[in-house]
Amino acid sequence: MVVVIIGAAYVLASLGSEKKIPLDIGPFLLVVLGLMMFAHLVVRRLAPDADPILLPVAALLNGLGYVMVASLAEANGNTKLAGLQSLWTAVGIAAFVTVLFLVRRTRVIERYRYTFALVGIGLLLLPLVPGVGREVNGSRIWVSIGGAGFQPGEIAKIVLAIFFASYLVEKRELLAMRTFRLGPFNLPEPKHLGPVLIAWVASIMIMVVQKDLGSSLLFFTLFVVMLWVATSRPSYLVVGAGLFAVASYLAWRTFDHVRVRVAVWINPWQDPTDKGYQNIKGIFAMADGGLTGTGLGIGNQDRIPYVETDFIFAAIGQELGLFGATLVIVAYILMVGSGLRIAARSDHAFDKLLAVGLSTLLGVQAFIIIGGVVRLLPLTGVTLPFVSYGGSSLVSSWILVALLLRISDETSRRAAEKFELVDAG
Repeated sequence: MVVVIIGAAYVLASLGSEKKIPLDIGPFLLVVLGLMMFAHLVVRRLAPDADPILLPVAALLNGLGYVMVASLAEANGNTKLAGLQSLWTAVGIAAFVTVLFLVRRTRVIERYRYTFALVGIGLLLLPLVPGVGREVNGSRIWVSIGGAGFQPGEIAKIVLAIFFASYLVEKRELLAMRTFRLGPFNLPEPKHLGPVLIAWVASIMIMVVQKDLGSSLLFFTLFVVMLWVATSRPSYLVVGAGLFAVASYLAWRTFDHVRVRVAVWINPWQDPTDKGYQNIKGIFAMADGGLTGTGLGIGNQDRIPYVETDFIFAAIGQELGLFGATLVIVAYILMVGSGLRIAARSDHAFDKLLAVGLSTLLGVQAFIIIGGVVRLLPLTGVTLPFVSYGGSSLVSSWILVALLLRISDETSRRAAEKFELVDAG
């Protein structure tokens, strides 16, 4: 069904832009069918009892993203983007298969918590290394090695989610205890709050040094949500939100790039030809789409800067309308809901926390970028998972889905084994 939908969308996009059925529709469908069928067969072989929702919805979003990128690339005269996106899709599915093959039990990766911590911190700091890191569009989040550019933070978020889950499983009882009194508040011992403060400082460094508001919010939200789930203490949500609010206010008062983002968010029409140009064009594009859209391949998103990355949701809103944009949001809700259902069903603390963390990453990242496009939040530099153009984001998204499927499969198998033991007894 997903292949049929993607193939139909590809034909419609070509009819809208070129007034003819694309000559490569046969090879395109074979490649899409081959990749998706390969991923499906691997799941049936390596994780047969996993949740059946995640893979088809991820494939649908990935396929729709490719159709949009190919259509936008044709309109902008940059036909290389479509080929690169198809290549990265293949690499992403290869990474998906590799994770399922190598990680047969999640408890194995739980043992290497501090290795994952070092790798995650190293990936976050890599863009700051002279000669390796480079600044793109005002944010220093890119690394160029051997002529190939990628965002190490996309992989770092998954690596750190594994570390957070493992660490919090070990320390959750200590973090839930309130033996230290500070004024009217009862708190855990300060030595156990160290990771919270380290996560806070790291998120602020990302915001200040790398000028990446989206990743800063994403990392800190990840840790605070996992801490809340591990300890069942809502106070951590309140304290975390307060810490981030204070840091954001200080950053707004201190750094020009933060003030510019906030000013454009509040009123992009103050500078409609420069700073607010991208936001205003995105608003006009979505308004032009109305309820049902202009039709695939008939939009004019070539006027929106970086539309294939930051503003691809605006292109979807124009060509597919409110209905199509809503369906994309529903797809993310299905994926996040499936991830949280996997967490709820798991009887292993590490699996439960990791599933919550991975679901949080997916949901919060989608919320941040969609919220920025519709001006609910200040615009950030994160990508829309599976949909936006970009190799780092696409590969990390497929790795995330693979880990969720592995947790789901393990949980189902353990439940089946328990049922068999009870039945036999």
